[in-house]
Amino acid sequence: MKQTLAIAALATLAFAASAEARDQIRVVGSSTVYPFTTAAAERFGQSGEFPTPVVESTGTGGGFKLFCAGVGVDHPDLSNASRAIKPSEVEMCAKNGVDEITEIKVGYDGIVLANSKQAEQVEFTVEQIWQGLAKEVPVDGEIVPNPYRNWSDIDPSLPDTKIEVLGPPPTSGTRDAFVELVMEVGCESFPEVEALDEDRMEQVCKTMREDGGFVEAGENDNLIVQKLDANKAAYGIFGFSFLDQNADKLQGSLVSGVEPTYENIADGSYPVSRPLFIYVKNAHAGVIPGIQEFIDEYTSERAMGEDGYLADKGLIALPEEEYEQVREKATSLTPMATASN
Repeated sequence: MKQTLAIAALATLAFAASAEARDQIRVVGSSTVYPFTTAAAERFGQSGEFPTPVVESTGTGGGFKLFCAGVGVDHPDLSNASRAIKPSEVEMCAKNGVDEITEIKVGYDGIVLANSKQAEQVEFTVEQIWQGLAKEVPVDGEIVPNPYRNWSDIDPSLPDTKIEVLGPPPTSGTRDAFVELVMEVGCESFPEVEALDEDRMEQVCKTMREDGGFVEAGENDNLIVQKLDANKAAYGIFGFSFLDQNADKLQGSLVSGVEPTYENIADGSYPVSRPLFIYVKNAHAGVIPGIQEFIDEYTSERAMGEDGYLADKGLIALPEEEYEQVREKATSLTPMATASN
């Protein structure tokens, strides 16, 4: 234990000595949180005291891999995430000496199933969405490879158009949240699935079809928006903020009768909503210039408040009481509880 602490101390000293090799904050992670962090970074850079932070869109899972790889100028300082960090990722961080992390909830977001405004706006249930996108589904009491080709094959009330949905890859936090909030919920309502053992149930509920009905479109949500504008029959899965920024071209489908709007996500009535986060590597604070000041800007009322500039980008603000708690924890860089601390 003493040897481990000594090595960590030496690494910290070496990091501090070499910090002058990088004077810009580096952020990686979620494509959904990317526009919010970019907006905060640009506003922060305009102050002139510190350089504008560099923000990269790598996906939530990809961001944590980079963030947790180690301490030092070669590793990012913050990670955007459209889901909470997993225990396995915390463990990966700890193994690489990243043992103090501050988790900051920046707001809420809804996941939408959107299509072109030139097409019909449709109401889906989570069960119908799962039936359209799952690799295997129940038919006549058996779990079989997905036979549905058109939405109307699932229910005659749905459009008689080909099932084609563009969505995020497995490295995306949006994909993780969509699977949890839509696929699993929709799947578990079928008695044929309930009868399966736990491993088989997880496989059936979480596995997306691979026959063209669901198409992985990468981490670039803007590319999905462009494709939906070109293909009026297709749908796309992404965060509410991208729908909000492209409201002239796209519309969100109703889910269980509720439209994805700011108000419906904020009050919890829209069923496919989730919190968004940034994670700070505490060892870098005070070494890489401006981290504390950047967090202060990001979590300020003018940024994260209900009337803040991040709301203009589509971020759903935290309730006032929760905001105050988050702000206090963020500005003091209070580390999250982990097995190592």
